[in-house]
Amino acid sequence: MKQMIINIPDMQSTHCQARVNNAVKEIDGVQIQNVEAGKIALSIASDNTKNEVVKAIEKAGYSVLSESSNNDSDCATGCCNN
Repeated sequence: MKQMIINIPDMQSTHCQARVNNAVKEIDGVQIQNVEAGKIALSIASDNTKNEVVKAIEKAGYSVLSESSNNDSDCATGCCNN
């Protein structure tokens, strides 16, 4: 399995972290290692699995950024606005 970290700047509160965790945990080929403010660390079986994870996170209302991210939040769910 491939280790990866996905940056999710909108995911700051524990509520947001739980939403992302629930959106990702049932995907076959994914093992969640850690969920914390702004990122999720996981092991994935393939690049197709990564695409499924990104789609699930976006469907839950969060944006996914590349490794170089900023601290701005455009939280679509409205729960993490500063």
